[in-house]
Amino acid sequence: MLEQVGSLVGSPWIYAVVALSVLLDVFLPVLPSGVLVITAATAAAAGSAADVPDILALTLCAATASVLGDLVAYRLAWRGGDRLDRAISRSRRLTTAQERLGAALSRGGGALVVLARFAPAGRSVVSLGAGAAHRRARDFLPWSALAGLTWAAYSVALGYFGAHWLGASWLATAVSVAALFAAGAGAAYVVRREPRAS
Repeated sequence: MLEQVGSLVGSPWIYAVVALSVLLDVFLPVLPSGVLVITAATAAAAGSAADVPDILALTLCAATASVLGDLVAYRLAWRGGDRLDRAISRSRRLTTAQERLGAALSRGGGALVVLARFAPAGRSVVSLGAGAAHRRARDFLPWSALAGLTWAAYSVALGYFGAHWLGASWLATAVSVAALFAAGAGAAYVVRREPRAS
């Protein structure tokens, strides 16, 4: 199967699939966009040195789709009006997350946006929360761009270097995906703790 994914890496279809998955996972956090990026990077690493630009294109594709997804969620939440406010107010967790995000962004704590990109569903909470709270785009979007690029580079590096160290196999992909999930669990832990520490 890795060979089949590898044959797609050189075609534009893999980039379209990755972009669509990353773009939509802000609304559907269950989409396996990170796993897809890692698998594509692992397959690309199985090729020759000529495949390195494909790794760079994959990173830029995933990062750009991440930022565009964040922007769409941000704008939809901004325009969501009373209906979205009522939906958020029904959830104590979302209300608390929105308050923490607002406080963090207002004091320049954009690191929260970067950390949340790695946490499960963190990207959704941050993007929708920033839009619903009518945070200024200039306070949110630069951090979203940094978050998207950091996440994409980390995911691609996991797949690429995992394949070089362990061989282009399912073991390399599984170890890389486990490292991505570990980073997500760590980010979720830090995001939950950080407001109490400050």
